[in-house]
Amino acid sequence: MDTRGGESSHQDTESGTAVEFVYQPTAADFEEALRGRARRSPAGRVQALMAPLVAATAVVVFSVLRDAPLPVLIISLVLSMAVASWGTVRGLRTMARRMFSVVEPYGQCRMVADDRGAVSTGERVSFTVDWTVFREYLETPGLFVLLGGDRAAGVAVLPKRGAQNPADVDRLRAILDRSLKRL
Repeated sequence: MDTRGGESSHQDTESGTAVEFVYQPTAADFEEALRGRARRSPAGRVQALMAPLVAATAVVVFSVLRDAPLPVLIISLVLSMAVASWGTVRGLRTMARRMFSVVEPYGQCRMVADDRGAVSTGERVSFTVDWTVFREYLETPGLFVLLGGDRAAGVAVLPKRGAQNPADVDRLRAILDRSLKRL
């Protein structure tokens, strides 16, 4: 893979060692990526469940200390869990919009990947990344989501709609399976 200017040689793509995706990122891509991360990765589950668990614990402790009747405890528990869950969903949407606002100026993206890594070129930026930057990946119905690990904030979103042909999705999946752990 040639990293000069984010371009790859056509020879790599034709021989089957590289795969190319061209796509326009959307906020919905990032929402789908964060929902998938919340369901499948340990760090995502902790992040998604922390607010409801803290709310439930606080209600139970406060109710026990105040000798609240059981119906009050149950109603308070249900309401606090609902509000905390709604807040978690809103938080994920807000985070997705913020992530999208970072990549929105890049415009249409072209990503070329092979066994060594990926080169991504936007209308205003180009970068090269080795697969060692990411630890694992997950697949949603519309995306490949690359994750930097439990403590890393790195998340890359690769929409399947950017595949040049349907076989490219399978080829990228094979490259990712060789390079990263699948969740």
